[in-house]
Amino acid sequence: MSTLVVSQIGPASSVQDGGRFGAQRYGLTPSGAMDKLSLAAANSLVGNALMAAAIEIGPFGATFTAKGGAVRVALCGAPRPVEVAKRQVDMNTSVMLNEGEKLTLGFARGGSFSYLAIEGGIPGEPMFNSLSVNARAGLGSPYPRPLQAGDVFDVAPAGQTPEMQIDVPKLSGPIRVVMGPQDDEFSDEMKALFLRSNWMVSATSDRMGYRLEGPVISHLHGHNIVSDGTVEGSIQVPGNGSPIVLMSDRGTSGGYPKIATVITADFGRLAQTPAGTPLRFQAVGMAEAQAELRRYKDLMRSLPGRVTELVSSDFNIDALFTANVAGHAVSATDVTTWPGATPD
Repeated sequence: MSTLVVSQIGPASSVQDGGRFGAQRYGLTPSGAMDKLSLAAANSLVGNALMAAAIEIGPFGATFTAKGGAVRVALCGAPRPVEVAKRQVDMNTSVMLNEGEKLTLGFARGGSFSYLAIEGGIPGEPMFNSLSVNARAGLGSPYPRPLQAGDVFDVAPAGQTPEMQIDVPKLSGPIRVVMGPQDDEFSDEMKALFLRSNWMVSATSDRMGYRLEGPVISHLHGHNIVSDGTVEGSIQVPGNGSPIVLMSDRGTSGGYPKIATVITADFGRLAQTPAGTPLRFQAVGMAEAQAELRRYKDLMRSLPGRVTELVSSDFNIDALFTANVAGHAVSATDVTTWPGATPD
């Protein structure tokens, strides 16, 4: 049995899979990966099920070390510098860590979460068919908390297979929302302000909620309603008028009016928005939201078919020494040495 040791890791990193479903009636939130498309892409590279558990790595860097044998991993999601044994490695590829080699990840660039999938998956004890960590509830396996230096994953030894790469489409544009379910608690002016404004994710945001910085959204009838159910992407507006997008570790119910709901197809893009980066919302109808969800699911199912064998670009100095890099030598003053030329 090989092991992958967490040598160093920042906050906001934990084990996450597709989520924990069927228990919201008990107040148990689904949790799961913030960006499920990136989770599925990383798993596709190492032959795991699309929603298998992986290591969700927050904006800060991390270092992992292979022990007891080789370990194969793949990294997708927020771009960041990646090195194996001080050799640069591309994102969206698989790579084998030999015994004692270190995988070093830098700070995220242009995103918030990256996903480290391990060939053979992460063993653990599921609760409601999920290993996903919810630190507030003390749930998750093998560590029911954010990861820390010294944590060890017992994993399958790397197989004798070639390294792979994947083409992950880049999605962009405004974050689309369906208005409501309590948009009638806001005036037409406030709803228009919400949609036309630039918003920024606050640095105080976390997996429970993304606080939005921007204009104040005022209520028509006060900020308290009878508590009702929430979903991933519900946008609540509390008494201070600063919207909060409910994320993967949200509570299952809430008592603030919800002006809009992020569509499922765009939730991962919102989750990847770094603090301080401007974003806009665009209202769409329910039919369009459902059509986009179907397209999103089709894209996710297509990911294994987007995996191809990685062509190595490693620099080989020995091959360079023996190569004829100059090609056919010619003389500018001797036409007989020119390719294709014939003597007069």
